[in-house]
Amino acid sequence: MYQLHIGSKNYSSWSLRPWLLLKHFKIDFLEKSAPLLGECEYREYIESGLYPCLYDQEFNVWDSLAIAEYLAEKHPEMWPKEVQARARARSISAEMHSGFTSLRSLMPMNIKLRAQGGELVMNVKHDVERICFLWREARRYATAGHYLFGDFSIVDAMFAPVVWRFHCYNVALPDDAAIYCEWMLAHPAMREWEKSALLETLVLPQQDMLLEAFGGRR
Repeated sequence: MYQLHIGSKNYSSWSLRPWLLLKHFKIDFLEKSAPLLGECEYREYIESGLYPCLYDQEFNVWDSLAIAEYLAEKHPEMWPKEVQARARARSISAEMHSGFTSLRSLMPMNIKLRAQGGELVMNVKHDVERICFLWREARRYATAGHYLFGDFSIVDAMFAPVVWRFHCYNVALPDDAAIYCEWMLAHPAMREWEKSALLETLVLPQQDMLLEAFGGRR
């Protein structure tokens, strides 16, 4: 059985991705919560010192996209079947993995947050617009289903933290993007993750300082 080491469910966007994949595809795994948040402090528990980290017997792989690719080797249904759709899905996933730095830094994942919303700074607005464009691009390859490429795939897991950001920071979205977020938020595993996140007592002051900027409350 796999072991998945993850960080805080309220704050760790990277941890959500592989956890959601495993849950959606009903793959048995043992969840291990890392007791500390600092990367270097994990080394007693995780060989790489990084999370999320997936153990398959004695072999371990870290980084959310690397874990997804490793799982897809054994569970190819995690990517779209058609060649071009699969290539586009990989491109979009990679862009999510490496880009959108303004959104990440100014709107970190904080599931307990409920913000009033408001005007976005230009760099964040650009990131939001680009994400909505990528979602529309993905839907061009969907013949059925409500997820980005029709059936749930790695791409949806990669964007799951963004869905939480849009929801918790009350970001105004075009209708098509808002509908997709509603579908993602209704996913049973997303609801399960939220339930656990709301029970956490960990507080990161440096992230909660952003609440005032968005008129937020915990």
